[in-house]
Amino acid sequence: MILLILGFVILIISGFVARSDERLRRIVAPLRATGAVIILLGVLLSSIIQVGVGEVGVKKLFGKVQQQVLGSGLHLINPLLEIEKLDVKTQNYTMSGIQDEGIKSADDAIRVLTADGLEVTIDLSVLYRLITNDAPRLLQETGANYEDKIVRPITRTRIRDNAVYYDAVALYSTKRDEFQQRIFKNIEADFKKRGLLLENLLVRNITLPQSVRATIEQKINAEQDAQKMQFVLQKERQEAERKRVEARGIADYQRIISESLTDRQLQYESIKAQLEIAKSQNAKVIIMGKGNTPVILDSKTP
Repeated sequence: MILLILGFVILIISGFVARSDERLRRIVAPLRATGAVIILLGVLLSSIIQVGVGEVGVKKLFGKVQQQVLGSGLHLINPLLEIEKLDVKTQNYTMSGIQDEGIKSADDAIRVLTADGLEVTIDLSVLYRLITNDAPRLLQETGANYEDKIVRPITRTRIRDNAVYYDAVALYSTKRDEFQQRIFKNIEADFKKRGLLLENLLVRNITLPQSVRATIEQKINAEQDAQKMQFVLQKERQEAERKRVEARGIADYQRIISESLTDRQLQYESIKAQLEIAKSQNAKVIIMGKGNTPVILDSKTP
């Protein structure tokens, strides 16, 4: 477009030069030729447009959006058309409480009120892309800045609207997946009406109030202490059972021994023990019979 304007300016200048001094009229022809070449070059360049990979081109003629879109590659178009290029690749819009982690540099986490009146902070990532055929309608109704006009406000509003159906602890633990699926359906429907396709919705973090976190920690510690005590009691019961079994075994052994041993048996065992002692190389004192008179035996005596 700039070349076209420049070419027309050169032609206008050449017209003024033709009506001026005779000495300048000799440059009129070169000026007109130059203007014509520039205009022709401008027409050619304005008629060829390249749309990059992952982009679509929306045509505008004198401010009016055309419904036909241009895909990736080179296109020959009307030089009077203006082409607005839009990204159709998957885009990520993150709202986080950590500085410089999300789209906004400051704290951009979503603070919601739950069913029990507590304030919960949610970090969220939205994965979405532009629907190719709806690009002209999106550009006409919303403009190219659809992140701030559609993605951000709709996402934050739907999360606040749905969080009121859950208690804070349930939202943090047992109902987290259900909550994510619920807000996904709501946001998906809203996006589709505006020409955007929601691919995924990632609840990255749910932060409970400090008082609730302290209560949960106390409960967890109490449960762990109770489990530890149950383990100790179980161990003590097992030890007591072991001792009872051991005591019964000793009692049974003593009973069997006391029932099976007789005076003759004891005398026989005593004689065998004394014979073993007598075989030793050293002299011994052996008490035989029921008396107290010792008999000295020496294994060296022939």
